[in-house]
Amino acid sequence: MVVIVDDRVTHSEHEDTTGPLVTELLEEAGFIVDGTVVASGETVDIRNALNTAVIGGVDLVVTVGGTGVSPRDVTPEATLGVLDQQIPGIAEAIRSSGLAAGAVDAGVSRGLVGISGSTLVVNLARSRMAVRDGMATLSALVPHVIEELSGLAQN
Repeated sequence: MVVIVDDRVTHSEHEDTTGPLVTELLEEAGFIVDGTVVASGETVDIRNALNTAVIGGVDLVVTVGGTGVSPRDVTPEATLGVLDQQIPGIAEAIRSSGLAAGAVDAGVSRGLVGISGSTLVVNLARSRMAVRDGMATLSALVPHVIEELSGLAQN
C-alpha cells in the first residue's frame, strides 16, 4: 500500500504524481500494490491510513511526504505511534543514498522505517528524486525484512 501525505492533493488543489511513481517502482520490484491512499498532513489521518494497511495485513506500506521540518510535517510522529519496533539502519541508508544522489529533501528527512505487526512501514521524502532513490535503496532490503517477518528467512 502507498500513502501519499499531502494537503494539496487531499483538497484537490494539486495532482498526485508520486503515488503512481511509487506504485510503478514497487511493481517493477515484484510487489503487488493493492492501493494508494491520500492523507492530509494531520497525525490522526496518517495514523489511520497506516493502521488500515497494518490491519489489512499488507507486507509493506510506503508513505511519501511529510518527513521534513515544517510544522505540517508530522509523518514520522504519526508513524512512530503505530510502530512496534524501528529499523534505523534502513532509514539511515535511505537518507544517506538520497543525499549522495542530490535529493536534499531525502538527506534531511526525518522519515522512519519500522515494523508494525507483520508490516514493514517506510517513510520517504516527497520529491520524485527522493522517491526514486529511496525505492532503489529499499528494493534490496525489503524482501529480506519481509522474509524475516514471515519466518521464511534462512539463517
